[in-house]
Amino acid sequence: MKNTVKKIIGVNANESIRNEWLTKTLKSIPSGLKILDAGAGELKNKSLCSHLEYVSQDLCQYDGKGDLRGLQVGSWDTKKIDIVCDITNIPSPDASFDVILCSEVFEHLPDAVKALEEFSRLIKDGGVIIITAPFASLVHFAPFHYSSGFSRYWYEFHLPKYGFEILELSPNGDWFSFERQELLRLPSMARQYGDWCWPLAYLTAGFGLIYFLLRGKSLAAQDIASLGWHCVAVKSSRHG
Repeated sequence: MKNTVKKIIGVNANESIRNEWLTKTLKSIPSGLKILDAGAGELKNKSLCSHLEYVSQDLCQYDGKGDLRGLQVGSWDTKKIDIVCDITNIPSPDASFDVILCSEVFEHLPDAVKALEEFSRLIKDGGVIIITAPFASLVHFAPFHYSSGFSRYWYEFHLPKYGFEILELSPNGDWFSFERQELLRLPSMARQYGDWCWPLAYLTAGFGLIYFLLRGKSLAAQDIASLGWHCVAVKSSRHG
């Protein structure tokens, strides 16, 4: 019952939609191919790659507490990572992988374009990269947070420069989805930051949710904002 209510009002909608997309996309990859999970963290996507030759990479410097600013998770275990290194300098030969997955990582990189350049080196011709990244995000995992997010135009501008042809570029929600997400966050944030009137935050969120429930599936506004973008691109053999 509790999970049903959460789904109706959109709690964790960002993660739920992304996980559904990743499950579908990764399961569509032919068995036996070699995949690099770049910035794999706690390996939450490893189970979706059981039919693939899975290799994980991460910097392994975030401990769950960071600098105690922004949103932190408390604990973070990266002991099972295969390759510990900077994502822009991975010690693997050229054309080592058939697939590269990089999910919710780019906002934690000082220069995400350099990661694309490294992916272009590591991927085989005809290989596929799968990327998800937020369009707009609050500071999290600080101090390892460098960007609030990426628009569709970032992908459309940078990927072709490194030999990638975009096969899919789809939004996770839209501006209304983002606003609903932040509305649901209001009560906990009000309490966390000691607002004396924090009970009103629950009332505000409740009335706001009525609007979103009544709005239903009206015209989407992903041209303004979204929760994130999901991208699949293939490495062209003509590049270089």
